[in-house]
Amino acid sequence: MINDYKDLIVWQKSMDLTYEIYKITKFLPSEERFCLIDQMRRAVISVPSNIAEGYGRSSKNEFSRFLSIAHGSLRELETQILICEKLNYIDKQTLKNLLSNISEVGRLLGGLKSKLNK
Repeated sequence: MINDYKDLIVWQKSMDLTYEIYKITKFLPSEERFCLIDQMRRAVISVPSNIAEGYGRSSKNEFSRFLSIAHGSLRELETQILICEKLNYIDKQTLKNLLSNISEVGRLLGGLKSKLNK
């Protein structure tokens, strides 16, 4: 039973992804501190934050809108991860794991949004 946004699997998985991104960005080159690292952290934080904020709104339509924002932030993060791979900041296995987790969160966001719009 869902009593709080923290009960949502999509929120839990997006929190796990946030932790992963913070761990990985610790090891990116220091010259990326005010660019790629900050952008990746902002994008990933936006995902669980928008899920939580949308859940706290007064209507299903507003919740759905915030889920769309979270999904956009997830795609932004995906792009930044692909940039990291192109710059050889992350290895293929890390890339594969991150893309898999992003895909899972994306599917969960889409499923929740579909359920809300029914």
